[in-house]
Amino acid sequence: MKPSVAAFAVCFCLPWFTAAPVAAADTDGKLRIVVFGAHPDDAQYKAGGTAAKWAKLGHKVKLVSVTNGDIGHWQMAGGPLAQRRLAEVQKADAVIGATTEVYDIHDGELLPTLENRLKIIRTIREWQADVVIAHRPWDYHPDHRNVGVLMQDAAFMVTVPFICPDVPPLKKNPVFLFSSDGFKRPYSFQADIAVSVDDVFDLKLTAIHEMPSQHYEGGANGSEELVRSVPPASDEAGRKAWLRERWERRQGGEANRFRESLLKWYGPEQGAKVKYAEAFEICEYGRQPTDAEIRKLFPFFPEAMKSER
Repeated sequence: MKPSVAAFAVCFCLPWFTAAPVAAADTDGKLRIVVFGAHPDDAQYKAGGTAAKWAKLGHKVKLVSVTNGDIGHWQMAGGPLAQRRLAEVQKADAVIGATTEVYDIHDGELLPTLENRLKIIRTIREWQADVVIAHRPWDYHPDHRNVGVLMQDAAFMVTVPFICPDVPPLKKNPVFLFSSDGFKRPYSFQADIAVSVDDVFDLKLTAIHEMPSQHYEGGANGSEELVRSVPPASDEAGRKAWLRERWERRQGGEANRFRESLLKWYGPEQGAKVKYAEAFEICEYGRQPTDAEIRKLFPFFPEAMKSER
């Protein structure tokens, strides 16, 4: 049977019968995690604390922005803003201990195209990911929604040999997770996994501090009035206190909202004491892990609570 034109397009005109060999499993015993955010700050905001916990244990984390963020400011745009935001996330990820990647796609223009699906597939394969995290496909921002769609579309395809045959397919499908949000339709976020970030909360704040365009200046929703209300750059301690107040509310709200999940993973006594949390929902399109597998993928849950399902 002759391969179709479409098949050749997907394979980028490589011979249809010569898929690259399956990637060898990583043998260093370290987990490999990739977090996709729509803009240069989303991955850090949504999963920066958990990323820092993995990195502290020597696991390998990549934080990816699927757009370059070039309209994400009220006062500047284009190439200068894209370069500024790249520099910001590089500094933030250095604090977290993660690798940075920013795709050269315009902010506000991300679409769930085949080309972009292949980008996501390649990134997941090249990183040999065990865990993949992204937005849910229901969100106020079209870029956020489309990152979720692209992750879902890649969830099975990362194991299929004859798509993107220039990058070896994964032997084992990763666990795909959605980061938390507050949207209700078509259904509310479900906290299958909740992680205490109490021990890395200050580290996460230090990382976020390195992205001033998005909080001290307000990003696309900023204004001169906002900038005047924030302590100036010369008052670093004042700025950090301003930032802490807002993120204590945000991460504290996550802990309270997802307390039931924290109690499950940390036990009644420790789970009740968690002040700050990040939470994740398992995407049904990827591998469906048991509780025992989740504890291996999130090795900072209490050892005493480990159990086999």
